[in-house]
Amino acid sequence: LNLAHGLAVQAMRAQNPDSLIGGCVNVYPVTAATNSEADQDAARRIDGLQNRFFLDALLKGSYPEDVLADLSHLSDMEFIHDGDLATIAAPIDMLLINYYSRFTVSGAPGGAASAAAAPTDSGSPWIGSEHVGFVNGGRPVTSMGWEVDGSGLLEMLQRLTDEYPRVPLYISENGAAYDDVIGEDGAVHDPERVDYIDAHLRICHAAIESGIPLQGYFAWSLMDNFEWAWGYGKRFGLVYVDYETQARTMKSSALWYADAIRHGGLLGRAQ
Repeated sequence: LNLAHGLAVQAMRAQNPDSLIGGCVNVYPVTAATNSEADQDAARRIDGLQNRFFLDALLKGSYPEDVLADLSHLSDMEFIHDGDLATIAAPIDMLLINYYSRFTVSGAPGGAASAAAAPTDSGSPWIGSEHVGFVNGGRPVTSMGWEVDGSGLLEMLQRLTDEYPRVPLYISENGAAYDDVIGEDGAVHDPERVDYIDAHLRICHAAIESGIPLQGYFAWSLMDNFEWAWGYGKRFGLVYVDYETQARTMKSSALWYADAIRHGGLLGRAQ
């Protein structure tokens, strides 16, 4: 994946040197369930595999040494050829991030039994969660079982700004799935989604005010659609889709979001 990104950047630059090109990553802040050594190491490993393995290669031109050591019993990494990392780290004009939730992890014996609690859509860790359990941190959850934590978005934006070469940032995906239904009044009321997006937009505003180079935000998603691992069973859309008739109904979140756009933001609006 990383090398394919770098080769794509090369090909696109060759076609048009003036193209604005970026990479996109799923990021999750990772919190240890306790201060125990096992839980702290579990957090290090998941952060390494979920975040640093991609961000370090893309923005620093290297793979984290601790992650390579963690994976040494699986591979000698001979597939990483000379020059690959330079290709992967070709300069980009922006970094796009998908953010949904925080991971809280445990490395306690038997912790892997709770691995089923980890997100299982396209944003989930690609590892087999060896000796790691994903646990609930006590926050509200969406219908995906993902914890709602806007503070994690600010944490990741700040981390990208502090720990990596500065590059314009865009939030390319942010949203929540809930069990939406059409009410007797013919409308779809989804106040939880309004609260979710409102909270995350306010985090974006705080990030910009603090000097983080955040340039844009995209809500996921415009319409209910086919989710990678869940099919049509989960609804992220601002617009409700009746899959039998294909009729579209704007949810209350869509009307709210249109109003936020119309006003140029949230601040100054009635709460």
